Amino acid sequence: MTADNNAALVSVIVPVGDRQTPIAELYPEYKSGLRLLDTPYELIFVLDGPQPAAESTLVQLVTEGEPVTVVSLTRYFGEATALMIGFEHAAGSVIITLPAYLQVEGREIGKLVAALGDADIAVGYREPRASSWLQRLRQRAFHGLLRIVTRLSFRDLGCNARALRRRVLEEIYLYGEQQRFLPLLAERQGFRVSEVALRQSKGDRHDDMYRPRTYTRGFLDIFNVFFLVRFTKKPLRFFGMIGVATFSLGIIELLYLVFERIYFHSPLADRPALLLASLLIVLGVQIFALGLLGELIIFTHAGGTKDYQVDRVIQYAGAVAAVAESADVAGKHFDNENSAVISSLSR
Repeated sequence: MTADNNAALVSVIVPVGDRQTPIAELYPEYKSGLRLLDTPYELIFVLDGPQPAAESTLVQLVTEGEPVTVVSLTRYFGEATALMIGFEHAAGSVIITLPAYLQVEGREIGKLVAALGDADIAVGYREPRASSWLQRLRQRAFHGLLRIVTRLSFRDLGCNARALRRRVLEEIYLYGEQQRFLPLLAERQGFRVSEVALRQSKGDRHDDMYRPRTYTRGFLDIFNVFFLVRFTKKPLRFFGMIGVATFSLGIIELLYLVFERIYFHSPLADRPALLLASLLIVLGVQIFALGLLGELIIFTHAGGTKDYQVDRVIQYAGAVAAVAESADVAGKHFDNENSAVISSLSR
């Protein structure tokens, strides 16, 4: 496929995990929406672990001539890894990520691509949202906590229908369970992010209670993103604040003990408060030193990385014209000197 064809191609990545709609029902829904784009497209299904039934259906689609690529992984690696593997096999300049289960109606896919006119990544959110009170409670708690720790507001990061320009995934590497936080990571990197209202699919209902470890992992993921978004290149600010606070508490407690010893003649021996003050002082110094170590590592090894995007460059054309004009004058002067030398040599 030529470069021009790749520029017009839309690559759709579908990571297939535990939760999935049968491929025989999922593929026609997505195909109906992609055909409305009036542009070439390809679908890349990444099977996250052995899935004989899904693979058999997808292989049948390939034999029928459908634009489908099937990537089967040896074991479960997670949705973020599956997305990155699918991106490695994608050839389009526009990437669409869709879940392996019906979240939004297929005809809504075109809205995501249209939103890329003014953005680098378009994030879908289900509107109107048909969900139980438990789902709404979980969604509000998740997004509220995320808004507090990252200062970024999104309506529905649980919606996996997204469209993005190829260069977004070229500069952002996802791992673990970071696929849901891709808009936040893109925002931090300087990419323009927009949200698009999509009509929710009738088959998108999941009212089951998650296991407690799922909520624990979600909280840890939020803390991880909080650090990545705000302190990736400023670790001293994070560890420094904690270290200084801990050190200050230890110093205050130690000064109080010294004050009691001098003015009230209170003994310091066998007092747990003295051990606690010493521990806080030492711990504060260690945490602060950890931040300094992080700054040294970033200063030494992160010189080639960038966390910004250039929107446009407008250059004054007169400077170029002046340079060109001076070059022409110098060239004419050089030609006159050469002609004078040649004429003198010919005499």
